[in-house]
Amino acid sequence: MKPQRVVVGLSGGVDSAVSAYLLKQQGHEVVGIFMKNWEDDDDSEYCSSNIDFVDAAAVADVLGIEIEHVNFAADYKDRVFAEFLREYQAGRTPNPDVLCNAEIKFKAFLDHAMRLGAEKIATGHYARVRERNGEHQLLKGLDPLKDQSYFLHRLTEAQLSKTLFPVGELPKTEVRRIAAEIGLPNAKKKDSTGICFIGERPFREFLNRYLANTPGPIKDDRGRKVGEHVGLSFYTLGQRKGIGIGGVKESKSAKGGSEHEPWFVARKDMASNTLYIVQGHEHPWLLSRTLTADDTSWVAGSAPAARAAAAKTRYRQSDAACDITPTSGGFSLQFVQPQWAVTPGQSAVVYDGEVCLGGGVIASAEALTPA
Repeated sequence: MKPQRVVVGLSGGVDSAVSAYLLKQQGHEVVGIFMKNWEDDDDSEYCSSNIDFVDAAAVADVLGIEIEHVNFAADYKDRVFAEFLREYQAGRTPNPDVLCNAEIKFKAFLDHAMRLGAEKIATGHYARVRERNGEHQLLKGLDPLKDQSYFLHRLTEAQLSKTLFPVGELPKTEVRRIAAEIGLPNAKKKDSTGICFIGERPFREFLNRYLANTPGPIKDDRGRKVGEHVGLSFYTLGQRKGIGIGGVKESKSAKGGSEHEPWFVARKDMASNTLYIVQGHEHPWLLSRTLTADDTSWVAGSAPAARAAAAKTRYRQSDAACDITPTSGGFSLQFVQPQWAVTPGQSAVVYDGEVCLGGGVIASAEALTPA
């Protein structure tokens, strides 16, 4: 590739730092941008953006590149956080990282970089872009433990045509090795976890600031009340910890399980404000063979035809074999094996081998045993 002006999103982490280094090694003119996306409680112990900027600036200094601090907090609040709260209020569990990539990193940041005269942007995501027959495809990162194509599935071909993922070809161990070898100050920095605006803080405490909570009954799969919930927005399907029914024991679960089997959130009934929980990880209420999704986004611009494919209904899972069928409002998936705790609001992302085709937001899933 001929040398180009590339604007790199420097987050303060090791992946984006090594991305900038690799691009510079390839002869590109590299400029760093640090994106500030949240500022409501910058001074708190949970919000690390100030530390991250210091780290990003130190990396830029070592690499000998310019860095600019850009504030996208207003865009983030309008385009990502408002939607996040709306989804929680409706009883669903959204994925703000997916929205942030589509709305901020590859829209607001991309637009800003183009105004700076960039020909391409780059980030430290573990994914790849391939041009085939004049079309740009999104591929999985080569490190299966770090692949982030799931979070990038809403990117369009136009966005991908202007994007580079320099570490997508590398295993994380190699990225760390390069960082240490060239003396990057953040070579040993821990990977960030959690949602950027929440950080490591207790999730319920954070949501409490923004959402009204209406307590209601917790019932088991036989309709017996076993406790009180603090508000349906604060629970997600498949949740095991923090349900708040510590002392409850069943002699036998409905399917004959042990009294010591853990309890899981299985469904929310918004109309009656009831939280349903079940015992045992493999309870049929937690398993689904089919789902429907809407709010779709396809890399190629249009939905794939009905066909065999593979999909993920959550980030940390293996691809699951399924059949996809386009519908008027989105698509449905029929899985070969039942999927666990398929959660409305999360993303169902569709793959053809290593190619990420796109996906949609899970609207509903059918449990193996209906209520």
